[in-house]
Amino acid sequence: MTDRTDRAGRPDSVDRTERTERVVPETERRRRRPTKQGTVLSEQVIVDTALRLVGQHGAQAFTVRRLGLALGADPSAIYRYFRSTDDLLLAVADELIGLGLNGWRPTGDWRADLREVGLRIHAHSLAHPQAAVLAAYRTTGRANEIRAIETMLGILRGAGFPDPDAVSLYHAFIDQALGFAVLDSAAIALPATAQHADSGVWDTAYRDLSPDTHPHITATADLLAADMRRSAYPLALDLLLDALAARLPS
Repeated sequence: MTDRTDRAGRPDSVDRTERTERVVPETERRRRRPTKQGTVLSEQVIVDTALRLVGQHGAQAFTVRRLGLALGADPSAIYRYFRSTDDLLLAVADELIGLGLNGWRPTGDWRADLREVGLRIHAHSLAHPQAAVLAAYRTTGRANEIRAIETMLGILRGAGFPDPDAVSLYHAFIDQALGFAVLDSAAIALPATAQHADSGVWDTAYRDLSPDTHPHITATADLLAADMRRSAYPLALDLLLDALAARLPS
């Protein structure tokens, strides 16, 4: 949803190989017979399965061969629906965006609406932490991303923000949401032992400091131990919305 290269420093593509000659229209490509797994292939079935596999193995370990095995289909069949592995991963990222918007309805209160959209993006990212990292740094240009951008710009313009402000504030809003989504998703994706170890640092290293050398940390050690274990996104979101409200023309 943002014009970003890979925030982790990886190339802005997993597989640029184009296979346009093998992609056929939706009405002509539906598989008539079930696969070995009893699945009738469709674009949605492939995306749902890919989303599950990305969640299990991460985008960098995702392969069409692995997807074909999960579907019980020859891997080459995937290219009847998607031009390349990268094209498929963009569809997975777009699916995650759509999950965050499904069921949401505007209330007419711009602040409440933006807050709800932001919290939905964050919650669905945490539910799919591996895919969330992919969705954060890619621009899909697909239906769900387009719907999300149209929705958020509509909220801001409807609230009375001039177009230049609406665009820049949308940019700040979505980058904040996706940034926290990546940060919190990365923590959730850690092995359980690493999560436990990181959390325990607040009860050991920081509680053992001397008030003579670190008076501020020792005075707030209990608060730190409790607060640092939860996401700061809801607070950061409210602070951003306060700043937006202050900029709203009278």
